[in-house]
Amino acid sequence: MILSCSNISKAFDGKTILDNCSFHIEDHEKAAIVGMNGAGKSTFFKIITGELTPDDGLITVAKDKTVAYLSQHPDFSLNNTIYEEMLTVKKDIIQAETRIRELEHEIKNLTGQELENKLELYSRLTHNFELNNGYAYKSEITGVLKGLGFSEEDFDRKIDTLSGGQKTRVFLSRILLSNPDIILLDEPTNHLDLNSIAWLEVFLSNYKGSVIVISHDRYFLDKIVTKVVEIEDGHCRTYTGNYSDYAVKKEQLRETMLKQYLNYEREVKHQEQVIEKLKSFNREKSIKRAESREKQLDKMTAVEKPKFIDDQMKLKLVPRTVSGNDVLSVKDLSKSFGALELFSGLNFEIKRGEKVGIIGNNGTGKTTILKIINNLISSDSGEIKLGSNVSIGYYDQEHHVLNMEKTVFDEIGDTYPEMTNTEIRNVLAAFLFTGEDVFKYIRDLSGGERGRVSLAKLMLSNANFLILDEPTNHLDITSKEILENAINNYEGTILYVSHDRYFINKTATRILDLVNKKLVNYLGNYDYYLEKKDELTKVYAAADATSADTVNVQKETSENKLSWQQMKEEQAKERKKQNELKKLETRINELETRQAELNEEMANPEISSNVGKLTEITKEMDKITEELDSLYEKWEEYI
Repeated sequence: MILSCSNISKAFDGKTILDNCSFHIEDHEKAAIVGMNGAGKSTFFKIITGELTPDDGLITVAKDKTVAYLSQHPDFSLNNTIYEEMLTVKKDIIQAETRIRELEHEIKNLTGQELENKLELYSRLTHNFELNNGYAYKSEITGVLKGLGFSEEDFDRKIDTLSGGQKTRVFLSRILLSNPDIILLDEPTNHLDLNSIAWLEVFLSNYKGSVIVISHDRYFLDKIVTKVVEIEDGHCRTYTGNYSDYAVKKEQLRETMLKQYLNYEREVKHQEQVIEKLKSFNREKSIKRAESREKQLDKMTAVEKPKFIDDQMKLKLVPRTVSGNDVLSVKDLSKSFGALELFSGLNFEIKRGEKVGIIGNNGTGKTTILKIINNLISSDSGEIKLGSNVSIGYYDQEHHVLNMEKTVFDEIGDTYPEMTNTEIRNVLAAFLFTGEDVFKYIRDLSGGERGRVSLAKLMLSNANFLILDEPTNHLDITSKEILENAINNYEGTILYVSHDRYFINKTATRILDLVNKKLVNYLGNYDYYLEKKDELTKVYAAADATSADTVNVQKETSENKLSWQQMKEEQAKERKKQNELKKLETRINELETRQAELNEEMANPEISSNVGKLTEITKEMDKITEELDSLYEKWEEYI
């Protein structure tokens, strides 16, 4: 065990954040701390690092083990370049390298015992230098910086000139290069593009030390962690497995707790009815029996009502007008800013009911496409055409549609005066605003809370075509699940930009990848995109050729290029095949279950002596065997 957190408690201004929380981390283990915004996740990290002192409890780190912490707001005021800052991490290695070179010069002029002493020192230093990866530290620095999205041209940039997100990436690079025994990462995927997140997943999965991460990126957690520590209502509970495993176990626990509570309530109500009835008889014996039951009732261990959000609420949002089948057509769209060309010749269409996600690296122009469609900026060339009866609703990250001086309730009620108070509260509850929360002023809300109000307001609008720019930013996991549910139940059309791979996987019916200034179309979710990414990028958005080999590859892929219609037909065939395969497996399972039941019947002594019944069972068994043989053959053809 490398880290132990025992009975940790912490309160601020009388409000308990952590209450007797305990968990431990093994050496090399990768774990996540999850919980709603404000649950105390970052507080726990600050207690582990000593930045905060717990009111009660003990943090124990194994002897001689180092801890590094990436906070959401790293403090950077250094005047180093990015590369110089990385060299400070390798200071000991650089000093050792300098001393080794000095010894090499000194040894040339030495003899006797002094030579032996220097050779022994030289051997010890070179051995340690090799153990600390001294011969490859420069390539290690380059690999980490490039992995986190910096180009070699960025290496000489002063840290003071960087954006907040870039400084966070520098800080993360420094932590990874320092090789601490325990890494604490608070939202490490913020400010990273998809390629950098994928690189970080591989790096952390192979990291020899322990990693504890706070993240709302559920796809990232699925790839990295093998343990989840949940903070809920100040208490901690540990689950083994990744995030998906945790979600399943959490739901099972929730159902068990609810069942226990309902059983308890049912039993209490039953006993109270019996006691009331016995007393109504007004006889000595019945009154005594009633008193006896009252004592039993008092001794029953009370089961508290589970405190969890009803995220099973189904938010059914129906656009007030139905658009035509053709919602959006974009032809030959191009945009540059000065000498920087973002994209050129983009073509795509969106049909009614589609949920389309645009993905791509930072700076490729994804948000620019949304702004052009919404007439917020102009394109250099191209045509954008909306279909009949299409009404756009646009969600931006700045929440310009909100009035800071209104309450949450009034923001919805004033915009939609035809809604009743109950209807407004139901909608707000679906976006996690309950009780007195609905009377908070917009100005007092967090970024995530404002995002939820904006989304609720947008999804109630007359719009039948929603355009969303990073809708999951600042949302905690529960809020994301609410949004996913709302989008999947939305009967209109949606186009969005997002870096949240789990969210994309749950909601997208189609993905447009903006790569090498072109859009590549994927008729499926994020998992399908990962499966086909290399193949389709090579065909539809190959990088500019710089060698004869690349030219030949482009020529070959161009000659073999599938048309859009052919792609759709092939993917439709694949979906049909998977559906048929599922039906086959379901039928095989039914027949095998029935076959097992018949075998049990034949083993029954009463039936084994009944010739008529045995004949009937044998005939059914023969039919099942015949059908199974046929189904097995078909199944093998599909596999």
